[in-house]
Amino acid sequence: MPDKPKVVIISGPSGVGKSTICTELVRKLEGLYRSVSVTTRQKSDTEEDGKDYWFVSKQQFRNMIDKAELLEYAEVFGNLYGTPKTAVDEALQDDKTVILEIDVQGAKQAKTIYPDAVMIFILPPTKKELAERMNLRGREENTVAEKRLSQADREIAAAWQYYEHMVINEDVDRAVSEVIRIIEQS
Repeated sequence: MPDKPKVVIISGPSGVGKSTICTELVRKLEGLYRSVSVTTRQKSDTEEDGKDYWFVSKQQFRNMIDKAELLEYAEVFGNLYGTPKTAVDEALQDDKTVILEIDVQGAKQAKTIYPDAVMIFILPPTKKELAERMNLRGREENTVAEKRLSQADREIAAAWQYYEHMVINEDVDRAVSEVIRIIEQS
């Protein structure tokens, strides 16, 4: 583990494997805190409130914005996503390295608050592979999946401007090892 706590931002297009990588990081490294985002989207059958996301209404989310309780927030495909600020600050005070699994919009906001944050963007091996992964998840209708693929192109283009590290997730074990190396050397 790094010698001092830090903020690590992990982003990438939908379906690229960010959640899997973050889960493995927490499993393999001591002293990590994985921030749980707040969202207004509907919970899927496989998700657990408080573990995968905090699922809230749009009004609850707006109240959090009004009370400045979010470190960052963004609208993605008609749903709001944000990072609760208090939990991140408490983890850093407890000498834990914080993992933020957030999109590019939120990452830019978080980087202004934590300028030393380590920014890692997860890339798919190919666009075709990303489309297949999205399809296997079975979460979206075709039109939503097409929008997500189109958004992936924009996110990848933006990533080259804002992220210090790019990791291709062709093999999840190799990708996790690469992210661990980046965290330890930063």
